Amino acid sequence: MDDGRRIPVSQKRPLVAIAALIVLLVTMFAPIFPISSASAAENKNLIYDEANLLSEQDRNELNALANQYSAERQTDLIIYTTNNEEQKSDKLLTQEFYDNRAPGYDKPHGNTVMLTLDMYNRDVYAAGFYKGEEYVDNSRADKITEKIAPDLSDGNYRLAFEKFLNLSYEYLDLKPGVNPDNILFKTWFQLAASLAVGGIVVGVMMYRSGGRVTVNRATYEDSENSHVIDRQDRYIRTTVTKTKIEKNNNNGGGGGGGTTAGGHSHSGSSRSF
Repeated sequence: MDDGRRIPVSQKRPLVAIAALIVLLVTMFAPIFPISSASAAENKNLIYDEANLLSEQDRNELNALANQYSAERQTDLIIYTTNNEEQKSDKLLTQEFYDNRAPGYDKPHGNTVMLTLDMYNRDVYAAGFYKGEEYVDNSRADKITEKIAPDLSDGNYRLAFEKFLNLSYEYLDLKPGVNPDNILFKTWFQLAASLAVGGIVVGVMMYRSGGRVTVNRATYEDSENSHVIDRQDRYIRTTVTKTKIEKNNNNGGGGGGGTTAGGHSHSGSSRSF
């Protein structure tokens, strides 16, 4: 039976603030954690390890990851390794692969981001075709080859290929032209910012729930008799520091994009490892 008692408004406000925080965090986190599609993607062969750098298990697991990412971004993510007996350039190897095997998520010779590993010359080439060219342009392709080259040099091929897939997946979801290394696009920063904003909102709501304080500095200040007694500036010293700029001895990315013999334009970045 209702005894007629009600919860005071001052006690309700913290509960409302907590509820508001939960709603705010869910709203902010929704874009960060995408929901995977329930439909099963076609399982295509996207790992062409002709140089036999991977175990069967590694190939299968990388191929499953590549298929998942390709379906979510509607762009084939392909890895091609070769011993390059004909000693062709890494760019030409990529172009001939695309022309002859016609990859593409949406159609033959369609959206593709591709990594070519030339084991003869110890070169790696990243390229994007169609949507891949737009989202993984020369600049972003340079970032990919730069970030995976150390692992390739150490023989950590699976790790390098996973990084390629993860970076391509990330870049294909970012607006073309923006710097993917901008801190604003980092998940940890978005989480921290969301928590900070949520904390500020709740703090303000809880502060206001306790009533406003009307007493401030001016309440007890005698403005007519209060004044600055003395002011003094004192120069101490000037300090100059020097920083040595180290030279970058790493192999730089380059190569750029181009057009295949079949007329397909692409972005690209070549790097030695």
